[in-house]
Order: sequence, then C-alpha cells, then structure tokens
Amino acid sequence: MIKDVFYPRSVAVIGASRKEKSVGYDVLKSLLKGGVFNSKYNKPFTGAVYPVNPKAKAILGKQCYSSVREIPGRVDLAIICVPASLVPLIVKECCDKKVGASVIISAGFGELGKEGKEVQERMTRMARKAVMRLVGPNCLGVINTDNNMSASFAPAMPPKGNVALVSQSGALIDSIVDWSIQNDYGFSKIVSVGNSADLDVSDYIEYLGGDKHTKSIALYLEGLTDGQRFMKVCKKVGKKKPIVVLKAGRTQKGIHAVSSHTG
Repeated sequence: MIKDVFYPRSVAVIGASRKEKSVGYDVLKSLLKGGVFNSKYNKPFTGAVYPVNPKAKAILGKQCYSSVREIPGRVDLAIICVPASLVPLIVKECCDKKVGASVIISAGFGELGKEGKEVQERMTRMARKAVMRLVGPNCLGVINTDNNMSASFAPAMPPKGNVALVSQSGALIDSIVDWSIQNDYGFSKIVSVGNSADLDVSDYIEYLGGDKHTKSIALYLEGLTDGQRFMKVCKKVGKKKPIVVLKAGRTQKGIHAVSSHTG
C-alpha cells in the first residue's frame, strides 16, 4: 500500500552499513536521528527500525539482522541500499516477507539502458504480484515531516509545513532541503521518485490530494510515461489543491542532461 511509504510503523534498512558517509549508514542515521547532519528540525522516527547486515551485530546501537526474513513481525517499509546486482534477490525476500512497500535507493537499472530496464521490469512484476509498492529505484528516498520519518539520505529534516514536493531529481531535493532549513520554509512530504518503476508522479499526486497535511503540491519533472493519466489526476486534485510544475529538459542541453539522468 502507498500508505506504507509515508506512514510505516516499522522500517528495515537493508544494506545498513557501519561505514560512516556510506548510503547505508546515512539512511539508518537519518531514521534514528532525523537527518545525516545536525539541524534544529531533526527528530528521530518513532517507529521500529531494523538494520539488515549479515556481517554486523549492531549499528548505531540497533541490533542487526542477517536478512529481512529474520525480522520479527511485519515490516511495513524496506529501504534497499545494496549494490544493484543484489537488489532483485532483496526484492524477492521482501515479497516473501510480505513487506508493504520498498524504497530502492540503489542505482544501475532503467537509467543505464536496455539490460537495466529489463531487470527493473522483472522486479516490478515481482513486487506487483506480491502487492508490494516500489519507490525508485535510483532515488534519494522519502521524507514525511508529520511523523519525523526520513527514509532517505537527504542532509537533514526540513521544517514542518503544508507544501509537498515530488521530484525526479534527487540533487534538487538536497538543495531544496538545505534552503528550507536556512529559510525556515516548511514541507509536509518530499518524494524522490527515481526511475518510477512502479509508483509514478501521478500516484503521488493522487495520494497527496487526500493528505490532510498537504495544502499544495510542487513538482519537478524531467519526463512522463503516461501524460494522459497525469493530466487527468492533476485536473482532479487541482480542484482542491494548487499544483505547481517545473518542467526540465526544454532546451537541447537540458534534454541531454535529463536523458542521461533518467534514461
């Protein structure tokens, strides 16, 4: 369920690492501390957090598990930050565990060409068969200021606000989070969509349309696979909440940059 992306009660960080400044370390730290770097807005996520690393007993004071399958009870959200070659196996394990949703931070899929796209499509079919939603792959993650959840390696938690940001660029989110902290500008939710193997921009707009903490929606778009559905959803949600779109790739240099980023 898409609700598990934003309001999980339990989160597994698969690929959690003891190595500082690695993605697996930063994602776990973001959940436990509210961000990678110190900020007055950082608050720890209050749900259960399970690091998964078969070579470690504990990371940042949390007991480690060798596999998502070994975690007791239900896992609502898995954050996957392992090498691309291992991701299909991890997705299969998450499906077997009946995880509600997974955020795939790892890159190396549809953005790299035909072979990567085929692997990405196989993972998506597997997840949909198990009714597990996917964010990404190749993304920064998800932030929900309402429940102090930073399922990402963004620099810190932004202030609470009523604007949601959905972006096809993780680097842009990094910059906006930094700016929001410096200027005390709040956000309700921030989503880095990555390659949108399963959940796409339209899905997030539809969800945010019913989110009581979101009053307006900002989008950074590089491209769409289903423009008709996008327009239909925007028309519906736009009747009650303003939607602002910044479209990249309108010049030749922009087109080249976008194609090399999203594939």
